[in-house]
Amino acid sequence: MTRACEASGRSPEDVTLLAVSKNHPAETVTEAVQLGVELFGENRIQEAKAKIPASPSSARWHFIGHLQSNKAREAVAWFEMIEGLDSLALAQELQKQADKASKRIRVLAEVNVAGESSKFGWNPERLLTELAPLNALGRIELCGLMTVAPYSTDPERVRPVFRRLRELRDRCADILGAPLPVLSMGMSGDLEIAIEEGATLVRVGTALFGPRPRPVREDV
Repeated sequence: MTRACEASGRSPEDVTLLAVSKNHPAETVTEAVQLGVELFGENRIQEAKAKIPASPSSARWHFIGHLQSNKAREAVAWFEMIEGLDSLALAQELQKQADKASKRIRVLAEVNVAGESSKFGWNPERLLTELAPLNALGRIELCGLMTVAPYSTDPERVRPVFRRLRELRDRCADILGAPLPVLSMGMSGDLEIAIEEGATLVRVGTALFGPRPRPVREDV
């Protein structure tokens, strides 16, 4: 990651590493913390509820991936940020649960930049349309945007996706009249391109921890 920052003329301090710890045990998180990793990402509530208390208290946690509305209350309780906010309806449910908990919850709006049917997230134009009602939710703090780029063996092919997310973030910030500092984009195979295009947070799992063990099925 440091090399990628230097190659693009950016400071490594400008980009945060999120270690994708899903399907890895708390012992792995502990080892990562001892090596200086601070931020971790989980995408299953039940797994996180068991793992977070067993991990070092200094570890910080983001929920990544698709969040079901019926898990909103627990997501508000366990995570400092929800990266996979993918609809206004989910935002409204998070607002309700955050209000009950008397807290604010930081979120990233997930955008399906490439329009893939297999992925969740706002269509870019719909996000612009729904930005005002999203911003009006007093318990929701919109910090930026997130996307998952299409898989490609050639990272250069996803550069336009990252560029479009950055441009969309800038449009949203202009509309709101406030900065949206977080751009969560880029994973193990394409983080260099994402950093060149302005990522401030990259989600890395395999490159840190190796292949993931098979996930434990979570009842919904």
